[in-house]
Amino acid sequence: MQIALMRVLWDRGEASTAEVASILGQDRGLAHTTVATLLTRLQKRGVVGQRRDGRQLLYRALVDESAVRRSMVADLIGSLFSGDANALVAHLVEESEIAPDDLARIRQRLEQGDGDER
Repeated sequence: MQIALMRVLWDRGEASTAEVASILGQDRGLAHTTVATLLTRLQKRGVVGQRRDGRQLLYRALVDESAVRRSMVADLIGSLFSGDANALVAHLVEESEIAPDDLARIRQRLEQGDGDER
């Protein structure tokens, strides 16, 4: 749920609790109070910032999507593959999660350098 909430903020730049709740309520059936609680928790963790605009609070992401993606992938590799990124790639290939034409693009990326998308 938190990643879905963050995607709303990344897409919109800034949004009120009501706006986020409206979007996530349609997609996920989340109540306004649940969204407010999640936003408050993320704000306390320093992941989102808030500012007051009249009577409502507006929230914005303080971390970008690529940083969150890196963190989540690192957690996945650490928890499921004992820190071995090669084991993750091998798993994806063995489970046919990577199409053969994707392998050519992966090889090209590996040959270009460290894989940063800058």
